[in-house]
This record gives sequence, structure tokens and C-alpha cells, in this order.
Amino acid sequence: MTLAAPIQLASATNEHLAHISNTLIYSAMAVYTLAFFAYIAEWLFGSRSKVGRTAAALTAEKNEKKAAATAQGPAVTVKSAGGTAVLERPKVVVRSAAGSRDVPDGPGAHGGDEQGDLYGRIAISLTALAFLVELGGVVARAASVERAPWGNMYEFNITFSTVAVGVYLALLALKKNVRWLGLFLTTTVLLDLGLAVTVLYTASDQLVPALHSYWLYIHVSTAILCGAVFYVGAVGTLLYLFKDSYESKVAAGGKPGRFATSVLERLPASASLDKFSYRVNAAVFPLWTFTIIAGAIWAESAWGRYWGWDPKETWAFITWVAYACYLHARSTAGWKGRKAAYIALIAFACWLFNYYGVNIFVGGKHSYAGV
Repeated sequence: MTLAAPIQLASATNEHLAHISNTLIYSAMAVYTLAFFAYIAEWLFGSRSKVGRTAAALTAEKNEKKAAATAQGPAVTVKSAGGTAVLERPKVVVRSAAGSRDVPDGPGAHGGDEQGDLYGRIAISLTALAFLVELGGVVARAASVERAPWGNMYEFNITFSTVAVGVYLALLALKKNVRWLGLFLTTTVLLDLGLAVTVLYTASDQLVPALHSYWLYIHVSTAILCGAVFYVGAVGTLLYLFKDSYESKVAAGGKPGRFATSVLERLPASASLDKFSYRVNAAVFPLWTFTIIAGAIWAESAWGRYWGWDPKETWAFITWVAYACYLHARSTAGWKGRKAAYIALIAFACWLFNYYGVNIFVGGKHSYAGV
């Protein structure tokens, strides 16, 4: 009786923490929904701001002229036969890369409209609030199970979406031009959390013995971070394809539809989106390599072998190969642009299948936690 009382108390405490976690996750979904509508308002008010977009274009043209004057350099004064002659420096022509277009970045989702910008700032504030609430839900889940909250797909989903939003907010804090990502991010985060609480939800439970290792914190945490960054890169790549098609049509004298024009002209230039996606994927690729190596070391500790071509291991390696092909293609002149972008999307699709497809449809040693 004396032993049972502390056990029952601990069980009741864990159930209470699990309830708090669920409440916080649902609360985060509500705040993300408000942020989603604020991002929608930002885009809607931005679409009305033709004046703002024209002003942004004129500002870009003015900056280009100023840069050209700077590149041209100051005049040279030469003394000649008792007098002076002023010679203009020859204009320096910098050639852009073959096949690229010198298109300035768009003004952003707000389109230069003050009210649209206000809604955008509100949306970012709500996104930050939702991130903190969701992070609280993840921490409460960890406290309820007394371990890292990565033992099943539900826990992985809520942690993954939290980290993805954290990456977005970190990029904003670093003054990177990624505010255009907000609407797409909140949309997918809401879908991710909706799937987690309806289909993938699993009650708090302890891990099987194979997972009781400090490698859980190392291997799974890096896998989650890599997935979040790969997601950001994939969104940038997808938008690059749309913006590149839009720019090509405009350059050829075509006239895109009003909706496409209203949305795509406010995004960064295709060259900027392409560079952003490449840098993001290239930065996280070494960490994905480490994730696979850490998994192999953990496998040797848990199962007595480093590699056994388990479905999860196989698809992790396929994902690594796909991203390696993308990075190689992106650095090869003949495969820059759209061809490399298609490889990047295939690589992210491999990552998604490695998570959802293998866990749900394929059995193996990694299937111990169910969903």
C-alpha cells in the first residue's frame, strides 16, 4: 500500500501533464489559425497596392542607376600642356551568369501597402506566440513520458512542426528575406498538427528497451532539425519553379493571369529563391550525413550491427544520395536552375516517404513504436 501510493501519484501527474500537453497543442493550432488569416490579409491588402509595387520598382531602378554610377567610377583628371583634361572612366560591364535574368526582388507579400505590412507584422507576432505555446506542449509531453518526446509519429510531428517554425523565426531574426514563407508555413503546420491529433495520436507510453539510449537525443533531434530545414528549402524550390516560369513568360512577351501576377510579382526573384534554397540545403546536408552516421552507431549498440539495410536505413541513404546529386547538379553549369530544382524536390519527397511511407506502410526494426 505504501509503494502503490507514490506510483499512483506519479501516474496521475503524468496523465495531468499529458492533458496539459494536448491542451497546449490545440491552443497552438488556434493561434496558428489566427496567424494564417493574418497572412491572408497581408497578401490581400498587398494585391491592392499597385501604387506601392510601382514605387518599389522605381526605387529598385534608382538603386540600379546608383550602383551603375558607382561601378563606372569617378572621373580622372589629367594634366596636359599647362592645362587639365577630365576623362571619364570607362564603364565597367559585369556580365550575369548565362541564362539568368537581372530581375529585382519583389516588394514582399504586403506589396508596399502600409495596412498589408501591419497585418504581416501581426501574423509574425501570432506565429511567434503559437510557436511558444506549441513548444510548451512538446515540453509538457516530454515531462509526461519522462523522456525525449520523439518515441512515435505523433511526438515526431508536433516536434517537427515546432522546429520548422523555429527555423523560420530564426531566419527572420537574422534579417533574412523570408517573410514570404509565412503563409505557406502556417498552412502546412496546421495540416501537420491536424494529422497528428486526429490520425497519428498515441497516448503517452514508455519506450521499448532498444530506444533507451542517449543516442535518441542525438540521432532523432538532428533528424528533426534536418527535416525542418529541408522543408524550408523545398518550399523555396517550389516557389522558384513558379517564379521562373512567370519571369520566362514575361520576358517572352506573354501576359500571365491577374492572380499569378498579383502573387508572383511580390516574391523574390527566381535567382534569389534558387540561391536561398541551395544555401539552405547545402548548409544542412552535412548534418544529415551526421544523422545517418549517428543512427548507424546507435544500431550497433542496440542490435549489434551498424547497417542492415532496414527500410528506414535504406531510405535515409536514398535521401542522402538524392540531396548529394542535387548539390552536385547545382554546382555543375549544365544542371543549374530548373533541372537541379526538380532533383531537390525529388530528394525532399524521399525524405517524406522515409518518414511517413516507411513508418506506416513498411515493416522493419524501426516499427517498434507503431505510429
